[in-house]
Amino acid sequence: MARVERVLADEALFRQGDPPEAIFVVLSGEFKATQVTPEGDRVVVRLVGPGDLAGHVSMFCNTPYPATPLAMTESIALAWTHRDFTSLMARHPALSLAVIRNMAQAIENAHTRLREAATERVERRVAHALLRLIKQSGHRIDGGIEISFPITRHDIALMTGATLYTVSRILSAWEEQGIVSGGRRHLVIRAPHALMKIAEEEAPTK
Repeated sequence: MARVERVLADEALFRQGDPPEAIFVVLSGEFKATQVTPEGDRVVVRLVGPGDLAGHVSMFCNTPYPATPLAMTESIALAWTHRDFTSLMARHPALSLAVIRNMAQAIENAHTRLREAATERVERRVAHALLRLIKQSGHRIDGGIEISFPITRHDIALMTGATLYTVSRILSAWEEQGIVSGGRRHLVIRAPHALMKIAEEEAPTK
């Protein structure tokens, strides 16, 4: 009942503001969902990888797509119309439960990012963002854990609500300390335990 969508790197699965025509499940590849605010600022609201839903909130609420998922690598997704997908959910309770779990996880992740942005120093926010990348798309290589898709310092800045200058300064310092390494679109975590320690540090007492 689904159609296959093959999306090349840097192409969009759908566009912010478009009417919801389908609900998607990512089979392979990675997307970064970016949203442009009324002030013209661009924010990475979530990363979407294999097994994740996309476009579902708009489809269920009948509202325009709130963000634009851009493929970070060549990706494949399955797409269903609202009528077909809701019919499948009615016939297969396990699918309905999976959708609920997926949406609950997305809400929990959003709450975590909001709390971090409101209460944590930039270094901790960046550390938490890198740890989430490890959990979602990290794979072990000699000497560390590599993020499996292209990620830039600008992407990390958008993910953490920090400036590009600040993120670049932090990552450069971590490179000197041997915590991370990589090029313009490549990231390897060399010392994940050091990153976890930074993420768990408490703010200095005033």
